[in-house]
Amino acid sequence: MAIDRLLAIMARLRDPERGCPWDLEQDFRSIAPHTIEEAYEVVDAIERGDIRALRDELGDLLFQVAFHARLADEQGAFQFDDVVDAICDKLTRRHPHVFGDSVVADAGEQTRAWERMKREERTARGVDGALADVPVALPALTRARKLGSRAAQAGFDWPDASGPRAKVGEELAELDHAAASGDASARDAELGDLLFSIVNLARHLEVDPEGALRRANERFARRYRHVEQALSGLGEQAAAASPELLDRLWAAAKAENP
Repeated sequence: MAIDRLLAIMARLRDPERGCPWDLEQDFRSIAPHTIEEAYEVVDAIERGDIRALRDELGDLLFQVAFHARLADEQGAFQFDDVVDAICDKLTRRHPHVFGDSVVADAGEQTRAWERMKREERTARGVDGALADVPVALPALTRARKLGSRAAQAGFDWPDASGPRAKVGEELAELDHAAASGDASARDAELGDLLFSIVNLARHLEVDPEGALRRANERFARRYRHVEQALSGLGEQAAAASPELLDRLWAAAKAENP
């Protein structure tokens, strides 16, 4: 099987006598940032619609799984097959409507059943509180959305989007007050509260804030490149251009790059 070849390569890379010096120096912590990076590169390939790149990036991500499993194997903790068995058991357990006798009416009902089973599993593991096992290492926007979603499942939420929308206005006013006061600590806290409120609004609008911001970043980059090219054609630089010229070029860039 192809996976056996990958695992054999991983074992060779970690061979104390014949392995790669860089690979031999790594541990779980040093590899973790690479794992995160590879996951984002998978997302980037998907966003760009590049199916060939997606194949390659999925391979890079799979290699990260194999690397972590190899490190654990060397410690006698678990092996790659244990990782596969664990996810197979979890998927089978959480899909009783597919692998058992349960029946669900639609995807919405299945999502609610999935979340209920996850809560039961957390309780069985002795995890205390709805937010206790939301990973701290998640990107901040993603963690904020997950925290809000978990709290909502416990009944702590607004009934519709008007609640978080009003909260955004409230937090923006508090940020303005903190900024005017000159209190750096208050400014930091109020900006954080504003961002968290925006994430809650995004959740109610069924928008992924991480993906929305990523796409906004790309729109800004495309538009700014358009402005740069226009300035170059005029023999101007952004630092020396008038605000009126920059506004006009930005409006043209937005029209070209909606």
